[in-house]
Parts: sequence; C-alpha cells; structure tokens
Amino acid sequence: MGCQCNKKEQIEDEEIEEGYPYYLDEEPITNKQKEDFQIPNEEIQKNAETLDNQEQKQQEKGEEGHENDEEYLAKLIEEKNAKYADYPDLMVELINKIRENPTAYADVIEDSIKYIIEEPDKKDETKTKLVFKKKVKVALKKGKSAFLKAAGILRKMEPMPPLEFNGYLCIPLPQSEEEMKDPNYLEGQIKTIKESHNVDVFFKDLIKLPEVSVLLMIVDDTTKNPGKKRNALLNKDFKYIGINSHFIGKNFLAYFAFSKEI
Repeated sequence: MGCQCNKKEQIEDEEIEEGYPYYLDEEPITNKQKEDFQIPNEEIQKNAETLDNQEQKQQEKGEEGHENDEEYLAKLIEEKNAKYADYPDLMVELINKIRENPTAYADVIEDSIKYIIEEPDKKDETKTKLVFKKKVKVALKKGKSAFLKAAGILRKMEPMPPLEFNGYLCIPLPQSEEEMKDPNYLEGQIKTIKESHNVDVFFKDLIKLPEVSVLLMIVDDTTKNPGKKRNALLNKDFKYIGINSHFIGKNFLAYFAFSKEI
C-alpha cells in the first residue's frame, strides 16, 4: 500500500499567531458537526478506555502459558486483524469528512488539547516530555502550539473533493517483524509499485484507532518532517488514496499512499 514521497506536494503552511486560532467572522461550529467526526464525549471516552483495559488484561491472561505456542499466537493475531479489518474504510471516510469541512474539524483539534499531558521522561528522570494520551500514548514535540497552528491552518481552508480509495496504491505489507524492520523490504515494494502507478506521497502509521490516528496526522507534531502527513491528507490536488493495514505480532502497521493520477 503506499509509496514514498517522491514528489513533495505541500499545502502552504501559513504561520498563525500563537494562542489566537479563532477568526471573528466565523459562524460557530455546531455540536452536530463535531459529532460527524465521531469524537466521543468524556463519559463515552471513559467507558471505551475501561473496555480497552479489560480487553488488554483478558488478552494478557489468555497468553499466560502460551508464550511459545505459535498456533495459539497466530490465532490471536488473526482475531485482531479481523477486528480491525475495516480500518482502511474508516480512515478514508473520516479523512473525507475532514476534507469536506476542514473548518469544523479545527474545533475538534482544539478540543483535543485537553489530552496533552506532561510526564516524566523514563530515559532521563530530570526531564519531562509532552504526551498525547487518549486511549494511546504518543510523544509530542511542541504540544499545544502545534495543535493551535494546525487548527488555524484548517480554518483558512476551503472544502475539497473527497479522496477515492484505489487498491493499486496498496503496497503489500510485511509478514514478519524482520520484514517490518528491514528498509530494503519497503524500498523494494515501493519501487515495484512506482513502475506501474504514480505515487506522490507515502508514509506509514502505527496507531490502530482511526480518530486518534487522523488527528495526530493532521496536527503532525510527532515526526522530524512536520506537515508532511497533513499536507498529504489535505492536498486538494490529490485524488486517490491507498491504505493497507494489519498486525505483525503485537504491532499495528498501516501504509498510506496518495496520488494525483493512477
């Protein structure tokens, strides 16, 4: 699925005044518009986290005594992949909702700032680090200012056409942890697909929850190349998207590719 960003198509990443993401001539975003992005309220979020914790404990308990049972572990992975089989469809649906109404999603980004926390750095106890914690924990670089900046960028955007899913852009996923860590595997797959189809941007993601994944892609405060993922998801010139995903061991992996033409 996907292929590496050969051509660096980017949206103008305009600077905005930090701490002032709102524009006075905007109409307020309705609760219905926020609901369209499927962001849960506090009670739903709490219940979801409880269920996730219970599921994790049940899985850990079920794995006791089966650590070396390859057949048992393979069955667990199969069950996980079945549970998250609709990940690509959900991702495309959510991305297209944001493309259709980027201004409304700016409010969702700002609402998510409350999930940014500071916690001790395990590698250096004298330091702290910023973390986005909403069912998963993801390390951040700038935190609140990056969220406000992303929201400000979306507020200036016009609606754009939806992306169309295309199976030709789905790069085959690695089938083992060794392949997943091997850069030659991915480079080879990208080279193969580029010989027959155009791919403008490629990247990978490791978060299995579509709402959290899309949010952090658009804020893009976790990588050395900030803005790349947001610029791919919200590029009005891109017409096609390919997404491939599955579990490899306990790790979730998804490949994303974008193209102007096939």
